Amino acid sequence: MKRMLAAGYEKIFQICRCWRERERGGLHLPEFTLLEWYRAGDDYHSLMEECEGLIRFVAKTIGLGEKLIFRSHQIDLFGSWERISVKEAFHSYSKTSAGEALEQNLFDEIMVQDIEPRLGKGKPTFLYDYPAERGALARLKKEDPTVAERFELYMGGLELANGFSELVDSEEQRKRFRLENENRKFLGKRIYSLPDKFLAELDHIPPSAGIALGVDRLVMVFLDAETIDEVVAFTPEEL
Repeated sequence: MKRMLAAGYEKIFQICRCWRERERGGLHLPEFTLLEWYRAGDDYHSLMEECEGLIRFVAKTIGLGEKLIFRSHQIDLFGSWERISVKEAFHSYSKTSAGEALEQNLFDEIMVQDIEPRLGKGKPTFLYDYPAERGALARLKKEDPTVAERFELYMGGLELANGFSELVDSEEQRKRFRLENENRKFLGKRIYSLPDKFLAELDHIPPSAGIALGVDRLVMVFLDAETIDEVVAFTPEEL
């Protein structure tokens, strides 16, 4: 899809099946459904607004109204949605700062145990401005290169979407891929070959924003389902 942006397509979306190796749990399946879209000329702030409008529209269309119940929490979809930076979230919900968590290799653990369960209660929450070390495919902020223009959406403590102002610098992206492979090698994981065709076209992509939204998880929220198994036709064990 990013290569299509490079070819001049300015608005792209698809609903598609995705696979992740050895993912299984109450919230994870090895095969799942994503809604992914990209828009040229936008950044992560406008993408948050677009994501907010989409979910409100779907909820209204299927007759849910302005509020819903998920995990015993009433979530107001039509009031103001919360936006909190990663730095602020660590300050509010953890005894460790985001920087200290990265240094101690505790960032992911603290996120999962202390921060994520507290997000999106009462109203949906956008968690934004991730540390550069967790920038993934997002560009760094010009005014503060220690953070990346990345956000995630949470409702009732459940992560639903991951979005970015897209990184369109091939050299920077190549460095990130190589660093990730070094980390995988250190952890004894399989090393991935670099996506050379993608990297060759990355510099031709205009300033853009992109997001992936978990369709199965959104259905979980709408139906107040306890596990992802309840909202798919077949679980892996049934195939």
